[in-house]
Amino acid sequence: MDGQESGGRFGGRMIFRNPVDPLENQDAIREFREGLSLLTNNSASEAIPHFTRALEINKQNPFYLSYLGLAIAASQHKWEDAEDSCYKALRMKRNQPEFYLNLSQVYRLAGKRWDAIQTLLEGLQWTRRDVRIVKALRKFSVRKSPVLPFLPRTHTLNRELGVIRYRVLKSIGQEA
Repeated sequence: MDGQESGGRFGGRMIFRNPVDPLENQDAIREFREGLSLLTNNSASEAIPHFTRALEINKQNPFYLSYLGLAIAASQHKWEDAEDSCYKALRMKRNQPEFYLNLSQVYRLAGKRWDAIQTLLEGLQWTRRDVRIVKALRKFSVRKSPVLPFLPRTHTLNRELGVIRYRVLKSIGQEA
């Protein structure tokens, strides 16, 4: 899975950098990879048994724990269990960007926007400003106000003028 990018509900943002030790049990690796494939293809509930089996084989692998937490959040909405799994993985290996991204995703799914942002900010400190964390933080940025504030954001004029404003700012090199 080294350097592989995936799609699915998680928007192709997951990039995996060899999360398993080559000396790791091959059955655990196989289960983990199958779970990862299912998770990134919008089958989080089907991924849970694979992550669980991988974790049963090796309880000390934080990757198995973190992705199990993410799958639990995405499919079962058991926020406390999901948060607990992701946080345990994070405590095992603080400098791993995926763990901050996964915990942040759990918070986002649970509607805890502030906790998601705080997790990513903490991740910046521990992961030497990993580009994936920076990118995830940008997704939480504050939206610009509507072009015509006296009309609702969803009004056709605001939407069309907003697109024009975006294109103009982008063309002159300003942050859109």
